[in-house]
Amino acid sequence: MSILIKQPLIIEKVIGEVVDNFNPSVKLKVIYNSSKEVYNGHELMPAVIMSKPRVEIGGEDMRNAYTLIVVDPDAPSPSDPYLREHLHWIVTDIPGTTDVSFGREIVCYEAPKPVIGIHRYVFILFKQIRGRQTVKTPSSRDCFNTRRFAAENGLGLPVAVVYFNAQRETAARRR
Repeated sequence: MSILIKQPLIIEKVIGEVVDNFNPSVKLKVIYNSSKEVYNGHELMPAVIMSKPRVEIGGEDMRNAYTLIVVDPDAPSPSDPYLREHLHWIVTDIPGTTDVSFGREIVCYEAPKPVIGIHRYVFILFKQIRGRQTVKTPSSRDCFNTRRFAAENGLGLPVAVVYFNAQRETAARRR
C-alpha cells in the first residue's frame, strides 16, 4: 500500500528534493472549498486554492500531536527555483484524529500564486516526537528547508505527504 502512495512522490521528486524517504503511517486529507480533495499530482486552479484548506489528520488518538508544513519547492519558477522552498503555512500541536483548526498556527496560510510554470505545493505532516512541543517560527518564508526545520525542531521523518500542482490561470483557461 505505501509504495502506491509514495510512487508519485518519488516520480515528481517530492521525495528527494523536499523530504527524505519515509513510511506513510497517518492519514492526511486536504480539502479546498469543501469539495476539492488534494491527490498527488492533480492540478488545482488558483481560484480554488485562495482560501485556507480543511486539513484532517488521522492517527491513533488525540494524545499524539502533529506539525503540518506546506511548501512550494518550485519558487519562483520550476526552471529556476532559487527561492526553494517557499513556505506557505505551518501549524503545530494538532491533536491526532482532528483537523488543523485544533492546532497552533505559527506561520499563517499564504495562498499559492504561481507566476511561471507548473508548481508543486507539498503538504508535509510530522508526528511531534515529544508530544506538545515548542516549534520555532522560521525567520523567512523564502529559502525554507523542510529537512533542516524538522531536524532543528526534533520532528524526525514525515508520517504523511501529499501534493498538488498549480499554474497561473490565463484568461483562456478561466472560460
